[in-house]
This record gives sequence, C-alpha cells and structure tokens, in this order.
Amino acid sequence: MPLGCQILDNVVWINGKLDGVVHRQSPGRPRTTSRALDRNILRACREDPRRTSTDIQVSVTSPNKPVPLRRTIRRRLQVAGLHGRRPVKKQLVSLKNRKARVEWAKQHLSWGPREWANHIWSDELKFKIYAPQYQCPTVKHGGGSVMVWGCFSDTSMGLLKIIFGTMDRYVYEDILENTMRPWARANLGRSGVFQQDNDPKHTSGHVANWFRRRRMDLLGWPKRRLKGVRASNANQKFAQLEAAWKSISMTVVQTILDSIPRRCQAVIDAKGYPTKY
Repeated sequence: MPLGCQILDNVVWINGKLDGVVHRQSPGRPRTTSRALDRNILRACREDPRRTSTDIQVSVTSPNKPVPLRRTIRRRLQVAGLHGRRPVKKQLVSLKNRKARVEWAKQHLSWGPREWANHIWSDELKFKIYAPQYQCPTVKHGGGSVMVWGCFSDTSMGLLKIIFGTMDRYVYEDILENTMRPWARANLGRSGVFQQDNDPKHTSGHVANWFRRRRMDLLGWPKRRLKGVRASNANQKFAQLEAAWKSISMTVVQTILDSIPRRCQAVIDAKGYPTKY
C-alpha cells in the first residue's frame, strides 16, 4: 500500500531535524568501549596471540580516556571468537636446523613405498618407572627408568633391546653389531639403509667407522611413549614395553610410512618449524 504524502513529509522532517540519525535510548548499561577501541583490542590480539589481557590493556589505553577492564577486554575477544589458550610446548628448532628439515622434506617429498623399501628405522627412548604424581619427594633418583632401543622396516618389526647403564658409543656399537645387523641380514639381506637421528653417540667417529666397515648406507637425517602404565621395577617396565612393542602390527608401520609425504609437506608448509606430527 503506498504511503500518504503527510507520512512522507513527517519522516523527511524528522530526519532533517536530527541530522539524518534517529537517536534512541539503548537499554542497559552503556558500553565502556567504543567500536574503534574494540578494533584496537582485536588487532592487538591478532598481532601477538600470546599477549595477555593485561598486555592488551596497556597497549590500547590512550591518555585522558577511560581504561577498559581486563574482564571487558576478554569479553570483546570472546565475542570475536578469540578464546584464551595455553601455548603448546614444542622443541626449539634453530634456523640452521629448520633449513635442513625443509631441504630433507623437499628431497623425500615424492618418495613412495618402493623408495622406502629396505629402510631400517631406529631410535632409543627412556621410560620412567613411576609417574611424577606417584613419586615421593625424598626419592632422589627420580623414581627409576628403563631405556630401550628398537628398530623396524617396511616388512617386519625388529627387536626391542633393553639398555643397562649409560648408553655411549660403545654400547651403541654393540647393539648395531649384535642386535640390529643379524636382524637386518635375516630380513633385508645386504641392501638395507639405516636411519638414526643426530645424537652425538650416533654420529661419533667410532660408530661412523663401524658403518664403513660393514658397508651399510645411512639415511641423511636433520634434526614419542607408553603412557599411564605403572611398574614397580625395571624388569616389569621392560616387560610392559616389550609387550607393547610386539603388539604393533605391520598395518601401523605401513600407515606411518605412507604418511611420510604428508609429514614432509607439513615441514615445508611450517618452514622447518615443529608440526603436529
């Protein structure tokens, strides 16, 4: 239905009198922050997500203007979908190592199952016998631990070796000679490529001489755990670890090997920084 001329005249007259803006009283308490201040709060948070509400309060406060409360700043951020989070702890990666990680990922990005065949993957790890929440403050040795070494390939799981005392280059050479080499000869023949990280005992001249004598190739390498299971002594802990190790199926191993291209791409996308893997 068309509006009458009198109604149109009234609307035009009201808008002209109020400079084109109809001011209405808003219900509730007036906002303590303006829209410009809200934008500054969001900008400060996005520039540095690790800023606290106190830091943002200092950065956006102007002279001769009311200071927004930290609670108000948190509400503005929550409305915008920016919620408080604790930063994830990741291992520090140096610039040199980040470049090496990206270079390694680019070199192996297109590798498939055929290229990764006959590769031996290895690592060692120390497991605590007691969880920290069960340790007594008077236990000076930290509750005890068990260190194990293991390896696997794309076709079979290797042996899990318990390590007594400190693992140095001589202990590591003994593992290579008497544990890894017999298993590799029986499962992969003489064409295996061995992977190890850059631990000092791995890269020592003593161990490097062993690889040269045995004519075993090494995979270039740039620079996880059994949880929630208690043990009363080292033997019981190793039995738990060995049972968990033997329960790993080759499907899991194959899934890990199939994920290497995605892992390489993640390293490239992160520019060498730690990834979700």
